[in-house]
Amino acid sequence: MDIAAQHGTDVRLEWGGEGVEILGPECAVLIIVDVLSFSTTTDLVVGRGGRVLPVRWRDERGIAEARGAGAVVAGEEEWTLRPSSVTEIPSGTLLALPSPNGATLCAAAAKTGAHVLAGCLRNASATAAEAREIADGRPIGVIPAGERWGVDMFGEGAEFGPLRPCVEDQLGAGAIVSALPGSWSAEAALAAAAYAATDVPTALRTCTSGRELAATGHGNDVVLAAQQDVSASVARLSRGILEGQ
Repeated sequence: MDIAAQHGTDVRLEWGGEGVEILGPECAVLIIVDVLSFSTTTDLVVGRGGRVLPVRWRDERGIAEARGAGAVVAGEEEWTLRPSSVTEIPSGTLLALPSPNGATLCAAAAKTGAHVLAGCLRNASATAAEAREIADGRPIGVIPAGERWGVDMFGEGAEFGPLRPCVEDQLGAGAIVSALPGSWSAEAALAAAAYAATDVPTALRTCTSGRELAATGHGNDVVLAAQQDVSASVARLSRGILEGQ
């Protein structure tokens, strides 16, 4: 018996790359949730009429291909993975956005054959509505990205450790699950319950990731990420690019 497949439920949840592998073949839609910061940054870009090209973490070939496609690579201009850097990004911009979690998972999810959305707290209800329409009664998988132990965002090492589940992605996933009808797996129901019972802005500000961002002068990223259902934009992966719906 495959205990991880969560058979018989309409809304399923598993973490990280392993979750993509497990739920991808089972679900019509996979929703990647990386609140701090990939999914939040993507929502802001898409909401301003831009597009995001997810690039696997430290994939030099992917970066070269993104440049060849006319994308601006995050970090090479004023726009970065930080949500606060893209609040004024011009409409029409194609931003190549490498990240160790959200972008890498989007690329992996695309290979499963499922439709792929990037969701966060800002666009939770809109993302859920789009997922319902696409799925048309088939299962939906929600993938909180989590983090990886040992990632140095500014270092040279390419290796990093095992998955670390994190508060912000549990809450983001819970917000999306809460907006999805039908039967929930126990994992999905737990995320929804956590979201319903939590002061989200306080949780994001005081969790490990939030405190790390604040300590490096990026507290406004946390404020932007903690905003709930302020965006009607939905980021859907099409031909390798996340575009607004």
